[in-house]
Amino acid sequence: MKGDKIYPEILSFVIISKVERCMAEELGMTPDQHSCAILTATIDDFVFIALDEATKRANVTCSYAKSFYGGNPNSSSKLQGEGIGIIAGPTVGEVKAAVEAVKEIEENKIIYAVSCNEDDSICYLTYTVSRIGSFFAEMAGIPEGSAMGYAAGPSVESIYASDYAVKASGATMVKFFAPPTETNSSGALFFGTQSECAAACKAFGEGVQSIADDPIQS
Repeated sequence: MKGDKIYPEILSFVIISKVERCMAEELGMTPDQHSCAILTATIDDFVFIALDEATKRANVTCSYAKSFYGGNPNSSSKLQGEGIGIIAGPTVGEVKAAVEAVKEIEENKIIYAVSCNEDDSICYLTYTVSRIGSFFAEMAGIPEGSAMGYAAGPSVESIYASDYAVKASGATMVKFFAPPTETNSSGALFFGTQSECAAACKAFGEGVQSIADDPIQS
């Protein structure tokens, strides 16, 4: 239903205490990282935001993060979901601390998609990160500790909404995910003060909603 919040669900969280070196190299782990945790969830944006938060809570990095093709409604298996991420650290203790940080984010329900129509076929997700960790710093090319706005939605809606967000907020768009992504969506990352990033996220949502309400414009 229009305006509903759609919360992510963690589908799997598997810890490998001591990863074989051949596998560690394939997963992007550094030589000093020996343990990892593998996460899947119903919303890929949650995976990315949670992974970044984990890098601030423990001595870990995100060694791998991808969206699955097609999106969650088209998952190939029960535990696949929409995105996968791997948290790597020097010890299993550090990795477990990162896992708890991710679980806390899910439990607190601070990340969610918003439905723009009655059958939930048009949704967007925005989130203002007050202080980014190493994962988003590398992705966005901005300093660790910066504020950042994260926004994702359907393809046409996100193009319009990303442009509108820049105009309305004063924030800078530092990365645009052009459609089609693996999940056939689109989105952007915004850089600026925390208030500018929050304004960009708010404007992005308004932009998506405006297209959902009036998709054929003359």
